[in-house]
Amino acid sequence: MDRKERALAAVAALKEAYPDAVCALQYKKDYELMISVRLSAQCTDARVNQVTPALFERFPTLESFAEADVAEVEEYVKSCGFYRHKARDIVLACQMLRDVYGGVVPDTMDALLKLPGVGRKTANLLLGDIYHKPAVVCDTHCIRITNKLGLAKGKEPEKVERQLWEILPPEESSDFCHRIVLHGRAVCTARAPKCANCCLAGFCESFTGV
Repeated sequence: MDRKERALAAVAALKEAYPDAVCALQYKKDYELMISVRLSAQCTDARVNQVTPALFERFPTLESFAEADVAEVEEYVKSCGFYRHKARDIVLACQMLRDVYGGVVPDTMDALLKLPGVGRKTANLLLGDIYHKPAVVCDTHCIRITNKLGLAKGKEPEKVERQLWEILPPEESSDFCHRIVLHGRAVCTARAPKCANCCLAGFCESFTGV
């Protein structure tokens, strides 16, 4: 089984195991997803989902975020870690959305990467979830599991992303990444993977040694 065949097998197995490929972050507006993803850096999605309801209630519009006092935003997001940087990026990004992009989260990688605090992982997630474009979101789960499967090599997100672009069907790429996260939390955990219960075990290089 070559890498492309292994990728197709993984896509099919994960689709059966996790038919609902959804982002764990809770949001109602496009820019709220951008904010939530920024907060999720080195923080759990569960924690972010605890923080954002009060944050979004206090700042209910893009304009209110763009006009926000960074120090006040810091107080709302403090429990997410690195809160000073995150609060600053949130306000600056919302200002840029308002002033440069007409209040709309842009739909291209180049434009998204110009937003403060937005890197390739965030940009790919926004492109996939908001615009339903092909996207490869390389978070820690994706990197760890695709390395175990033999789909990618290395721990640098951008290098892993490039390798996955080569073998994933574009129309499946975004959902595949969501399902990998679900699988990484439920089965293929970092500390104690449940290989005996894994739908990917039959073609996982780490498990089979092949």
